[in-house]
Amino acid sequence: MSAITPTPVVSIAYHSGYGHTAVIAEAVRAGAAEAGATVHLIKVDEIDDAQWELLDGSDAIVFGSPTYMGTASGAFHVFAEATSKRWFGDAWQDKVAAGFTNSASKSGDKLNTLQYFQMLASQHGMSWVNLGLKPGWNSSTGSENDLNRLGFSSGAAAQSNADEGADAVHKADIATAEHLGRRVAEHTRVVIAGRAALAAVQSPGALVG
Repeated sequence: MSAITPTPVVSIAYHSGYGHTAVIAEAVRAGAAEAGATVHLIKVDEIDDAQWELLDGSDAIVFGSPTYMGTASGAFHVFAEATSKRWFGDAWQDKVAAGFTNSASKSGDKLNTLQYFQMLASQHGMSWVNLGLKPGWNSSTGSENDLNRLGFSSGAAAQSNADEGADAVHKADIATAEHLGRRVAEHTRVVIAGRAALAAVQSPGALVG
């Protein structure tokens, strides 16, 4: 029997105010695609009916937003409230979820934004995937080029200087976001394969050994 190698469908639902967070979203997309996923990038402030259907049909949804005034952007909050239509029908129940954010400060209250994403995912009954990386840049032998240089564990966090454009997003933060994308795709593949295996075992015609 050949190995089960399902192709996970991952959607990245994000808002970017000045382009910095869009760079991180693209990095998550690249990582997930590299790991074999089909990936959709969805700007939540421009979302249409077809893109809502893409989210509904996805195996995993990654939430992303800059951190403004200690939480996700207003545009992302509008999107989050609109997901209540999905909440009523359990449309996203048991999907995989993850998140990323960006701010100008090293910390910048980014943890609050990631926790907001986690709570949104929990409201929908989704399963959260963390970053899965030890903190970087926390010893005399470390550097700002380490993966997870800002030391977050619940999701990917990036820092972009307020007086520089999106082309100056730190390469280590981009690499960290790519890692998150790969991790989401790989975890989602395991979930899909596991559900398929359980369904096969539990089907009336399954062989009993």
